[in-house]
Amino acid sequence: MPEIPVGELADAVRQLRRASVLVVGDAMLDRYVYGHVQRVSPEAPVPVITVDREVAMPGGAGNVVRNLTALGAAVAFVSVVGDDQAGSDLTGLIGGQPNVEPWLLVQGGRATTTKTRFVAAGQQLLRADHEQAEPIHARLAERMTRIAADAVAATSVMVLSDYQKGVLAGDTCQRLIAAARAAGRRVVVDPKGADYARYAGADLLTPNRAELALATGMAVEDDASLVAAAQALRAMHGFGAVLVTRSEDGMTLVEADAVRHFPAEAPEVHDVSGAGDTVVATVAAGLAAGLGVPLAARLANIAAGIVVGKVGTAVARESDLLEALTPERGALRKVVGRAQAVEQVERWRRRGWRIGFTNGCFDLLHPGHVHLLEQARGWCDRLVVGLNADAGVKRLKGTARPIQGEAARAAVLASLASVDLVTVFEEDTPAELIRLLRPDVLVKGADYTVAQVVGGDLLQQWGGVVRLAELLPGQSTTATVARIKG
Repeated sequence: MPEIPVGELADAVRQLRRASVLVVGDAMLDRYVYGHVQRVSPEAPVPVITVDREVAMPGGAGNVVRNLTALGAAVAFVSVVGDDQAGSDLTGLIGGQPNVEPWLLVQGGRATTTKTRFVAAGQQLLRADHEQAEPIHARLAERMTRIAADAVAATSVMVLSDYQKGVLAGDTCQRLIAAARAAGRRVVVDPKGADYARYAGADLLTPNRAELALATGMAVEDDASLVAAAQALRAMHGFGAVLVTRSEDGMTLVEADAVRHFPAEAPEVHDVSGAGDTVVATVAAGLAAGLGVPLAARLANIAAGIVVGKVGTAVARESDLLEALTPERGALRKVVGRAQAVEQVERWRRRGWRIGFTNGCFDLLHPGHVHLLEQARGWCDRLVVGLNADAGVKRLKGTARPIQGEAARAAVLASLASVDLVTVFEEDTPAELIRLLRPDVLVKGADYTVAQVVGGDLLQQWGGVVRLAELLPGQSTTATVARIKG
């Protein structure tokens, strides 16, 4: 397709927040157990992982929902969970997301699909799956289909996220597609298995290269054979279009009258977990917002490039897409939100880099600040600065402060070579930010004692250290302000 101006692509990204999407499919719970390995078990030749923290998030169709809400879309979600703790946890995680109307039905005696990944030094050691993949009860499937048929009228696009865990078994997909057709809504399918007749009549399918080969029985070795297989699949089951994800080779969109190749957008790949969910979510949001299929596919390709550059099952936010399209020049790239800071620190940690953290108001940057930041950077490989928000500065320093707003203060800090990342926090202390970032080194000035440093107790939990930087005599913001006032 002709090259689209960056401004038009950015406008298209902003339109995604107008989307309303119905997601039906297999909900899962993704658990990540992070720790460190220092020895081999005496009981067997296996590593012993000392657990530092655990994280849970929605997976499968639930991750499609996560990606849609990250783009600002409104979502109705219909699925089935078991009557177990994992099902309760998953229900709470889904319900806690913004702009989601959840319809999570409960089947007694069924195990909620749970994938637990054990990670150390940025590498997966083991994945343990707990699941029941049998079809859900017939009466529950009937109730779920009725709810989805009612919900589809209030949304613009239906997504079927099929992980073959039993929610979309039997004729459920055909009944849901028929309901969408009756309501005049389009259907996007993330398929699994070899029987694509179950999805006949869908507007768009998003198989990967291996799934396309399995579904058609055709060799998929190069561009020509891939296009031939996608065209055959489209004609075989009356699909409107097929969008094939090709990992490091990008994507290929095959429509009735056109073939478009999108080169991969990822500068570096850290983790491909959930990238397919990002693709189906972004293309569905695009269609729901009124974008054409090629443009929606282009945005989905950019979004996929973003998430594979993150660690774990990640999402692409509107801000991520806009930054990818119109990246800030120079220092302003270092100024990020809290979620982006956490993701960036995880990427650095994955490379084995030592993370440092310091915080403050930094109202008027003076030589004392520069001296402290240079010392802090010398004790780590990457330095993150937590910056008090304007409201927090007023609470701490009085109504006459800050002299400069948080945007100006962040920009000045980011211009320093010693600072690698700046993120603003609203709380009176950086304790919560420190807990999320888990730095290896926490730095404050020598006018504190180690016991007085906020977050020092947290660092002890994961083996970090507190360092006190020497101060330059007579250098402080208060003294600087007094000198300015004469």
